[in-house]
Amino acid sequence: MKIAVLRETAAGERRVAATPETVKKFIGLGATMAVESGAGATASIADDAYAAAGASVGTRADVLADADIVLGVAGPDPASLAGIKPGAWLAAGLNPFGERARVDAYATLGIEALAMEFMPRITRAQSMDILSSQSNLSGYKAVLDAAGEYGRAFPMMITAAGTVSAAKVFVMGVGVAGLQAIATARRLGAQVSATDVRSATKEQIQSLGAKPIFVENVAGIEGEGSGGYATEMSDEYKAAQAALVSSHIAKQDIVITTALIPGRPAPRLITDAQIATMRPGSVIVDLAVEAGGNVEGAVAGEVVERHGVKIVGHRNVPSRLAADTSALFSRNLFNFLSAFWDKDTGKPVLDEEIGDAVRLTQGGQVVNPRLLSA
Repeated sequence: MKIAVLRETAAGERRVAATPETVKKFIGLGATMAVESGAGATASIADDAYAAAGASVGTRADVLADADIVLGVAGPDPASLAGIKPGAWLAAGLNPFGERARVDAYATLGIEALAMEFMPRITRAQSMDILSSQSNLSGYKAVLDAAGEYGRAFPMMITAAGTVSAAKVFVMGVGVAGLQAIATARRLGAQVSATDVRSATKEQIQSLGAKPIFVENVAGIEGEGSGGYATEMSDEYKAAQAALVSSHIAKQDIVITTALIPGRPAPRLITDAQIATMRPGSVIVDLAVEAGGNVEGAVAGEVVERHGVKIVGHRNVPSRLAADTSALFSRNLFNFLSAFWDKDTGKPVLDEEIGDAVRLTQGGQVVNPRLLSA
């Protein structure tokens, strides 16, 4: 069983799909590891470290030759997979809805493409969930990015010259990224509040010492989606929430938005009119900017200013902490494959529940129900 690790070629991608730690673990299972030269350079991992862990290091053609499983962070260009053998597995973040043509090309190559972001949110798959591991550090980084753009201090400071007030931070969307943003902002001494369409998050917000901002006594809330994801809200709830959020945003120094709906554009949470009510020097960080954005006027890859408010729209935020996010991502991949490792055959054998959820292509066809029904 040969496992290949590719060097990422997507613009701005600094992560790598395996570390020396996971290379050793795969070898311990009986696999042979091959790593493309330079794969870990942008995540502060030298080729020598992979070699010391027991992997061979070579060109892409070398590592792909006879590979049974190929690991990546982002889905590689199908043209760059020349020489991959039919039936090989490709396990990576494949962006199936946004890159459907690429998925079709994987089918044409005859490989079995496994989309790690389609991992079901069930208890036994938590350690395999790349969305959670990467979102966790994205929430942390969002607060640091906000602090870097904000021209004032976060904590309250009492000095001989007077008192500096604590920054007011509002987090919109309380999934993994939002919860980490709350915790990080609290650690920095900010006064934190948060909201979400899922009522179950209210206790989570309070447990972190933040103030929950929720619409009360409005029927038709549909925020509780399957698998722990948010879904669309009723029109009545949207109207009530917009009114509540508008009055709250006007008092905030920093707003961090994290709301995503799988397979659909990110919901619009903040309008230009709401931005105009914030005081000059305030900061908004839009973690959903690459999915269309939660914030009107946010631009992917840029920090823009509207009405004196900075709107931060960095692309690929996990890649901005490449060493740590690579470590977590690679463990997700190892946990996934090792959980199904069959000692008799020396390879992983997927079950229906998880295998059918993540498998996009097989036998030259696109087979995933979520894609076929999209």
